[in-house]
Amino acid sequence: MAKLTEKDNFMMTVRGETPAWVSRYGMGPNPFSKHPPAVTGIGPSIFHKHMSPQGGTDIWGVEFVSTRETGYMSLPKPGEFLLDDIRNWRDVVKAPDLSDVDWETMAKNDIKNMNVNREETACVYMTHVGYFQTLMNFMGFTNGLIAMFEEPDEVIALFEYLSDFYCDIAKKAVHYYKPDVFNVTDDTATATNPFISPEMYRSLVKPYHARLAQIGIDAGLPIEMHNCGRCEDFIEDWRDFGVCLWNPAQVVNDLQGIKAKYGNSLVLCGCWDSQGPAGWAGAPEELVRQAVRDTIDAYAGGGGFIFWGSVYGDPDDPTVDDKRRWMTEEYENYRETPYK
Repeated sequence: MAKLTEKDNFMMTVRGETPAWVSRYGMGPNPFSKHPPAVTGIGPSIFHKHMSPQGGTDIWGVEFVSTRETGYMSLPKPGEFLLDDIRNWRDVVKAPDLSDVDWETMAKNDIKNMNVNREETACVYMTHVGYFQTLMNFMGFTNGLIAMFEEPDEVIALFEYLSDFYCDIAKKAVHYYKPDVFNVTDDTATATNPFISPEMYRSLVKPYHARLAQIGIDAGLPIEMHNCGRCEDFIEDWRDFGVCLWNPAQVVNDLQGIKAKYGNSLVLCGCWDSQGPAGWAGAPEELVRQAVRDTIDAYAGGGGFIFWGSVYGDPDDPTVDDKRRWMTEEYENYRETPYK
């Protein structure tokens, strides 16, 4: 019998089967792990050619900056928005001309540069940051939310334009990159509540998520949803367009209730309390290790769970890497326990 790979085990979980061990999510190799990554992201590099860890400009012209305080994660530059009036979006938002892109060559180079063995590692097609989030990037949250309330027809027109562009790209990416999972992304919630009502989501945003997801469904790919925060209000809507995997499934949601309701048909990817004591400065080793075991014990029963633990902190604090190492070691020591 062939050896079960990290990819095999991950895809078993995605299909709703009981895996041999708890898979771990993560975008690329882990320097503390003795295993290949179970999953990584894949997609056209052309979207990132003007971006770097220091920031840059996205394909729409939005300027991003990163700071030490954000852990060097890029955010739209404060106070400098691309669009101040949604009614003027046609004069401002211009999709780049990609007609001369050699997709086959770009895909081959991108896959080579990933530096992963695709027999060992599953690849998730990463679409874009989402229609809601793109509008917020263009306008900022204050003006973006006002636009959704006061000018829904203009927002729909903009989303139609974005959707035409991104769906065309997605079809090419599915053909040339041949991913294993198709991702839909949008961050429509805070840590306490959604930014918008379910009704507004259904009328303004959901149709474009569904249209994008259909490309993955047509290709026979499982659909993953990325949505941070307390976004459980939208799960039933996601299910309408085929979502079977949700990350990062943060603990501000009723994860136990969600697992009980959907079972293995909605894989919870995450479930780690990134703001809990294990992530605090000075957290002792045994506390971090116990938090890993507790998370796996709480959600792994019967499958339908993929661990995704992350440690954040001062980029110059060497103990942050200690916690990452403890987490990885404990995960790898404990990951088979629920299914023995």
